[in-house]
Amino acid sequence: MNDAEFAHFLAEEAGRMLLILQQTGGLSGKALGDEGDRIANDFLVGMLRMRRAQDALLSEEENCDGARLQASRVWIIDPLDGTREYGEARSDWAVHVGLSVDGVASLGAVALPGLGLTLSPLAPMLLRPANNPLKMVVSRTRPAAEAISVAEKIGAELLPMGSAGAKAMAVVRGEADIYLHTGGQYEWDNCAPVAVAEAAGLHVSRVDGSPMRYNNADPYLPDLLICRKELAGTIFKALGE
Repeated sequence: MNDAEFAHFLAEEAGRMLLILQQTGGLSGKALGDEGDRIANDFLVGMLRMRRAQDALLSEEENCDGARLQASRVWIIDPLDGTREYGEARSDWAVHVGLSVDGVASLGAVALPGLGLTLSPLAPMLLRPANNPLKMVVSRTRPAAEAISVAEKIGAELLPMGSAGAKAMAVVRGEADIYLHTGGQYEWDNCAPVAVAEAAGLHVSRVDGSPMRYNNADPYLPDLLICRKELAGTIFKALGE
């Protein structure tokens, strides 16, 4: 399998395992989330170390010794993005499998098992017409003040949602038009979603307009903007007001 096929397979298969656990494991809440994190991480890390042993790895669930910083190719994964939503048996959780090459999110796959979807370059989605009024996805528990302010200025409706992957893919799928986040994330939260969004033809950047860069010594990557390209200028203007 090439890298794109491998990423798609990994995300989809980890998602399938998580659905089985959610539906038959007899767990709920935090216990279900913790077990889901464990089994998905074990599967993804095991497969990557077996099939892509020459590449480096950054996972939310693995300790990092810093060796990845010298590598060109780094797989950046979040085995279960939206642990709370998964534990509550909601659908807005995801599996992220991304590949950074020389600091750029070069490809990714995001599984949305609760919706029966895996989005990647192997399963492209045509951008739908913009919503009217515009819709902006925000955290369902702690929406960022900047996002709320921009939504008010441009007349966008807020669409609360769980995981970062689910929110980013809502824009790819046309359910929303904008994902503006300033509340803090890490590289594993957005590497795969950014790659999928860029492949779909969306605008992707930091909120100051600079590019998203990966495999940093500190994986904290606190903000991003994913939106339809024709909206980027309007959003940056609203951010600056």
